[in-house]
Amino acid sequence: MKTNKVQRRRLEGVVVSVKEHKTIHVCVTTIKMHPKYNKQFSTKKNYAVHDEHARAQLGDKVVCEACRPMSKTKSWTLVKVL
Repeated sequence: MKTNKVQRRRLEGVVVSVKEHKTIHVCVTTIKMHPKYNKQFSTKKNYAVHDEHARAQLGDKVVCEACRPMSKTKSWTLVKVL
């Protein structure tokens, strides 16, 4: 029997807010290369992540994974706290 393992997108970031119920906000920093000037620069983006059991605390490094949309802004779920 064939099993379809779905490879979902994973991001690693730092928890910046834990004020909402079952939701944390994670800041993910990525390093990109400028197409014209060939210089590296970093960008930051905040994601709303579903945390069912309130495991993450402010300042924790976490891994989150893409999932189905749970609300208007929340389509990521917490995988583990590093």
